[in-house]
Amino acid sequence: MENAEKTELFEKVPIPKAVMTLAVPTILSSLVMVIYNLADTYFVGILNDPIQSAAVTLAAPVLLAFNAVNNLFGVGSSSMMSRGLGAKNYDTVYRSSALGFYCALISGILFSTLYTVFQNPLLIMLGADSDTAGATGSYLLWTVSCGAAPAILNVVMAYLVRAEGSSLHASLGTMSGCLLNIILDPIFILPWGLNMGAAGAGLATFLSNCAACVYFFVLLFVKRGRTYVCIRPALFRFRRDIVMGILAVGVPASIQNLLNVTGMTVLNNFTAAFNADAVAAMGISQKINMVPMQIAFGLSQGIMPLISYNYASGNVSRMKKTLTFTAKINLTFMAVLAVGYWLGAGFLISLFMKNSSIIAYGTRFLRGMCLGMPFLCMDFLAVGVFQACGLGQKSLIFAILRKIILEIPALFILNFLFPLYGLAYAQFAAELILAAAAVIVLLRLFRKLERQYKTTAEA
Repeated sequence: MENAEKTELFEKVPIPKAVMTLAVPTILSSLVMVIYNLADTYFVGILNDPIQSAAVTLAAPVLLAFNAVNNLFGVGSSSMMSRGLGAKNYDTVYRSSALGFYCALISGILFSTLYTVFQNPLLIMLGADSDTAGATGSYLLWTVSCGAAPAILNVVMAYLVRAEGSSLHASLGTMSGCLLNIILDPIFILPWGLNMGAAGAGLATFLSNCAACVYFFVLLFVKRGRTYVCIRPALFRFRRDIVMGILAVGVPASIQNLLNVTGMTVLNNFTAAFNADAVAAMGISQKINMVPMQIAFGLSQGIMPLISYNYASGNVSRMKKTLTFTAKINLTFMAVLAVGYWLGAGFLISLFMKNSSIIAYGTRFLRGMCLGMPFLCMDFLAVGVFQACGLGQKSLIFAILRKIILEIPALFILNFLFPLYGLAYAQFAAELILAAAAVIVLLRLFRKLERQYKTTAEA
């Protein structure tokens, strides 16, 4: 089956329009996801209880670990699907989507089981103590023990839908769950509602992820026969070429997120050595800093189908123009946003908790974090190109550079030199170096592709 409308988007629509068509819904979806994460922090913060706020912060690495599965089967399968579309190999497209869907479902069930069995040692590993363990465990009961499968599945299904160019539908599915979460948060968290605190935030998240999954199932039913996304059990087979193609991109992307979890856990443990106010402030600062990070991430993920399709079809010129246009608008926006964050750091922190100690901590944390914004977007764009082209080895190298070689050692060094406050500058130090590496590697990659396709055309 060939969809002429989607083929035109990938092959003929002007670059700015094609990028906006694919990236804007993805960015909006990412922003709504950030807002719903901020909603948890905001409504729990209204309780003015550092223990409840610290619980949401300490639980964050576990939820971030979901992204390891999301990237393994979401990024891996969607990249394989888009490359299959570019090569006009539709059987590969169907089978890649089925494999991604069922592996995500199985992984979610395993995630819930493993967390439930090893809950107590995991809470200690996360940095929870006798004060925060109860609230953290209550939050994770709903988000992980009950909610791992829907949380993973709705994100993976969004990737699969986006791979065929249906970026708007992918984003609507994700946003439907996020908006429901924002509505439910105050009802479940605050004293005038169910007064569940952090546990209420977890319950709202669980229900919203279930709602997002329902949206995607309804979408696939309505579009049956007119979509490349296939979840028929009969097509769930471990065919070697498809499995290897998915793993080549998905495994490095998954490792990247596991390293992010490791980095966040190290950061939270360093912060927890001070006091609950510092932990709460670090959590609020991280959530606020997620806004520009998700914009940069959404843009890089949004253009992936366009990059993948043209890579598979050999249109290097269109790939290069797509990346150049995206980099220009991304860098400009991130630089402006970084200035705004630096100037308004105190005000932004105060929106989430009216506590002078937390505002003081958070202001200094956020100013350190925002410096990395312009450099972060180049790193994300480079990794997005590697994933789109099936170059998983390069994205893995960048992941190891970011966390193992640069950011985690920077946390130790900066915390030693500037106790607590130095932690906020670790990401900036890492991204500064990675941005330079990204530019160099991308230039070399496109020169190689141009020579390769030139030689093929001459032959």
